[in-house]
Amino acid sequence: MTTWLDGPLLGFDTETTGVNPFRDRIVSAALIGRGPRGSAQRVWLLNPGVPIPEEAAAIHQITTAHATEHGMAPREALAQISAELLAAFRRGTPVVAYNAAFDLTILERELERHGLPTLGEELGGPLAPVLDPLLLDRGLAADRNGRRTLLDLCGYYGVQENGRLHTADVDVAATLDILAAQVRDHPELTRQSPATLHHWQAHQHSRWARAEVERRRRSSRAAPAPGWPLHTSDPTAPGARGPGARSA
Repeated sequence: MTTWLDGPLLGFDTETTGVNPFRDRIVSAALIGRGPRGSAQRVWLLNPGVPIPEEAAAIHQITTAHATEHGMAPREALAQISAELLAAFRRGTPVVAYNAAFDLTILERELERHGLPTLGEELGGPLAPVLDPLLLDRGLAADRNGRRTLLDLCGYYGVQENGRLHTADVDVAATLDILAAQVRDHPELTRQSPATLHHWQAHQHSRWARAEVERRRRSSRAAPAPGWPLHTSDPTAPGARGPGARSA
C-alpha cells in the first residue's frame, strides 16, 4: 500500500551567515524532490551581499570570497527558490525540513529584504503541510535525553551520512532519510495525513518552547523563538518576550 512517504515530497535546507533567521542571510540552499519517479535536485549558491563570518564559513565551507565570485544575485536565487516551494505548497506536496522554522523564516525575511512577495503572501495563508523530523522526534521520543542535532538524529535512526553534513544538499538528503527511518520505526505516522501531522508538530513546538522558556530563564539565555513552521518574532530583539513569558 502506498502512503504519503512514497511521495512526492520536497526537501529543503539552507546554509546561512549565522543562526538568527530574522537578521542573517542565506548563502546556499537546496531542494530535493522525491517521489515515484525518482529524485530531482536543485542547489543554489548566493552572494549574500554581506561578509560571511569565519565561524559560519568554518561550518559550511563557503567563504565571502567564494560567494562573491561564484554566487548568484540574491534576488534572482530567492525568486527561484520561492517559486519551487510555492508550487509544492499549492499542490499540497509536503515540504520536509529539519528545524523547518529556521529555514522557512529566514527565507521569508530574505524575500522581504529583497522586495519580493513572501510565501505567506503568495499563498494567502499558512505554509503547510510541513514535515519536520526534529519536531517529529520531539513528539515521538519526548523522554529521550540528549541533543537532537541533524547528526544526532542520523545516529539515532541509523541513517548513514558521509561526513559532509552542513552542505545544503547533503543535509536535505539526510533529512529525507531520517523521515523515512522515523516512519519505519513508527508506521502509525502514515495513518495520519501530512496536514494532521503538521498541526501535531505545531503543538510539539509549543510544548517544547514553554518548557524551554522556564529552563532558559534560569540561565539568562534568550527564549526560543515562538511559532512553527514560521517563527513569529525574534526573541533576541530588544524588548522581545518569548512564548509564555510574563510581564515583570
